[in-house]
Amino acid sequence: MVELRVLGSDDWPLWRELRLAALAEAPAAFGSKLADWQGEGDREDRWRGRLEIPGSHNVVALLDGEPVGMASGLPMDGGDAVELISMWVSPRARGRGVGDGLILEIERWALRRRAATLRLSVMPGNDAAAALYGRHGFKDTGEPGDLLEDGAGREVVMAKALD
Repeated sequence: MVELRVLGSDDWPLWRELRLAALAEAPAAFGSKLADWQGEGDREDRWRGRLEIPGSHNVVALLDGEPVGMASGLPMDGGDAVELISMWVSPRARGRGVGDGLILEIERWALRRRAATLRLSVMPGNDAAAALYGRHGFKDTGEPGDLLEDGAGREVVMAKALD
């Protein structure tokens, strides 16, 4: 059974565990790198700070009590859009509805905030994630996303109008 849990800053060890696992398992899926969050970057105040971003909604998914996924919703500067970030599901939990549950939870949060649009960015070539987002009504906006580390490609920006 999949259970979703909203985190506060005291839950930073759980967020840390999942985020490090995500960056290790799927390094090409994120703008952040594992090395950025290790060594001197692996500090309690930094992890807490990530969970204390004003207006954020940070969620983990538990499958049979084990942490297997994560996602965050963040308000965007100006306007009435919010953003889905840091989405990841452990390979052992993929195909079991975990990703669907995380997306729906962030969407519910966005609706409670009266957001009109939920946006996200996905790395080019991450077809499984793009397909999951597409099943939830996200469409490629055609806007240029953040520049990739190689300096040539860009993230794909997707958005969904909220009703």
